[in-house]
Amino acid sequence: MIPIISIVGKSNSGKTTLIEKLVPELKSRGLKVGTIKHDVHGFELDQEGKDTWRHAQAGVDTVVISSPQKAACIKRVDAELTLDGLVCQFLSDMDIVLTEGYKRQDKPKIEIYRAELGEEPLCIDDETLIAVVSDTQTQLDAPHFGTQDIERLADFILKRFRSAGRKDVVQLFVNGRQIPMSKRFTQGIFQKTIRGMVESLKGTEGAKQVRIFIDEL
Repeated sequence: MIPIISIVGKSNSGKTTLIEKLVPELKSRGLKVGTIKHDVHGFELDQEGKDTWRHAQAGVDTVVISSPQKAACIKRVDAELTLDGLVCQFLSDMDIVLTEGYKRQDKPKIEIYRAELGEEPLCIDDETLIAVVSDTQTQLDAPHFGTQDIERLADFILKRFRSAGRKDVVQLFVNGRQIPMSKRFTQGIFQKTIRGMVESLKGTEGAKQVRIFIDEL
């Protein structure tokens, strides 16, 4: 199961800066890292007049731009996707996912807090809080790390989420929600059953990865 950890905090607390420091530290441990930024106000990535902008103005539901180095997707949605839904659609090949924001989601959270803001921490009585990054001690009941303790914080994350960097043979998403499949035995049943069905079909020789989407059960 892909660990999803939300970096939360008040405005100007340093969420983006923490992610900027934490990502290269995790990548130095050999992990593929994905990030998700929450924007409650809506956003626009495209530039007016560009070809992809013109595609969107024509009314397409999804526009993809691709180059030899990068690919990007802008997709219209009827309602905001859940974190599991975003990971399912866009980040299922990552070892770990960090989010900036999503304080109201039920994912494990690391709060960054700075005393100079003069406000109470965000995650008081929040059972999903797993750690605090701060320039001072707070009343929050979780391990505290200094703002420069990035290596120790990465150690803490990898110890707590031992699945990070350990690829599951099978990943299962139901209605956009990631379903834990921690037992290798269960994954093995899925793998062998699906492999047997796939190998019976023409055009599947040498298959290394299989994705199945079922819209109705």
